[in-house]
Amino acid sequence: MRGVWAGIGILFSFLPGAALPFPPDTSLRPEPRPVAAVTVSTQQGSHAVRTSLRPVARGISQPVQAVAQVQTVVDDTGFRQWIQRFQTRARAAGISRNTLDRAFRNVRLNSTVIDRDRNQSEFSRALWDYLDTAVSPTRINNGRTAFSQNQRLLQQIEATYRVEAEVVTAIWGLESAYGNVRGDINIIEAMATLAYEGRRQEFFEAQLLDALRILQAGDVQPEQMSGSWAGAMGHTQFMPNSYLEHAVDITGDGRRDIWSDNPADALASTANYLRSFGWTHGQPWGMEVVLPRGFDYAQSGERIKQNVSQWNAMGVRLPDGGQLPDHGPSSILLPAGAEGVALVIFNNFHVIERYNTADAYVIAVGHLSDRIAGGASFRATWPRTDRALTRDEREELQRRLTRAGFSTNGIDGIVGPETIEAVRRYQASIGVVPDGYASLRVLQRLR
Repeated sequence: MRGVWAGIGILFSFLPGAALPFPPDTSLRPEPRPVAAVTVSTQQGSHAVRTSLRPVARGISQPVQAVAQVQTVVDDTGFRQWIQRFQTRARAAGISRNTLDRAFRNVRLNSTVIDRDRNQSEFSRALWDYLDTAVSPTRINNGRTAFSQNQRLLQQIEATYRVEAEVVTAIWGLESAYGNVRGDINIIEAMATLAYEGRRQEFFEAQLLDALRILQAGDVQPEQMSGSWAGAMGHTQFMPNSYLEHAVDITGDGRRDIWSDNPADALASTANYLRSFGWTHGQPWGMEVVLPRGFDYAQSGERIKQNVSQWNAMGVRLPDGGQLPDHGPSSILLPAGAEGVALVIFNNFHVIERYNTADAYVIAVGHLSDRIAGGASFRATWPRTDRALTRDEREELQRRLTRAGFSTNGIDGIVGPETIEAVRRYQASIGVVPDGYASLRVLQRLR
């Protein structure tokens, strides 16, 4: 699995009884098809589920105010039989009978989890609309408060793992609204339900086994192992396998505790995760730049890497007119085409992608971290009269590009490097700025 999360939808509610040190903001964890906030009924009563606003890789989804929920009728007898068969496999994988008994005590087939998995609907949302929420004044202010309240801890983490404190804080802010939206669903119950349901059985069985390994190691008790309906846990939303590979015990109490109100282990684990994928201390994730008149847009895109000296020689400048500092090989990224913000991105951009591959998420983490540290907002504007393409439209764009002789190497509705390059070649063929921006205007021209 690439990244901390599973590439599936996640919903969270506020933790009951928790005192919030500052006004809560929405959580923005990665999610392909978010669902709306609804009130759900469980055997423990009714509770509100917060709307989530996470991006999808190379395309952003927007929750709506209501989504028609198809209530699932489930067979608990079949679930009990599946648990017995699974426990046999788990024992063979080294899980003790005692761990299984503790983990599955009071576990029931959770129809709400199945409904959330099946009722995910995609609604397109523009990058700038996402950033308006991801890097809102409230989230920035809350981030600065969280940073100040945990400054000694964050400085210790930065000194130990060589990942900037403000970057760790920004991920914390997007993943759980600085710990206020961590999730309260029993992870064993959720993983077992989704494995039994069968659409992604192999994946969820593997996650369930890893969750059992966490319990067996004594890091958490079953009743405290809570998180999202899709399995992400703690302040910075680790899936069980990512927890096993990257979680750390910075408090020294013998447990890697990412679930408690104390965020220390979770934040240190996030820094350790980034470090393991090659984070470079002192290197920016990216910087806003101004492109010169006549810039060769064929030189933009993540696949084109140049030394900073080459960008400077081409006339690329910082917003204040200064030359770009040398932080290693870099690329020019135009997330909204030639009419939006231009960025120079460095290797740390790609390290954040290991947490979530969506450009929108990476830009949000980077820009939020800059703002928490006192940096300025983007100076350039976004093409706010544009709208994002729906998934159907993105697939149509790929089909039409391919038919026109500009292959996207597949029709998947994801605007990745292949599609961006196809758009750029098509734009060049019709004499418009070849910025690779998959806009509605491009689709209309193809039509």
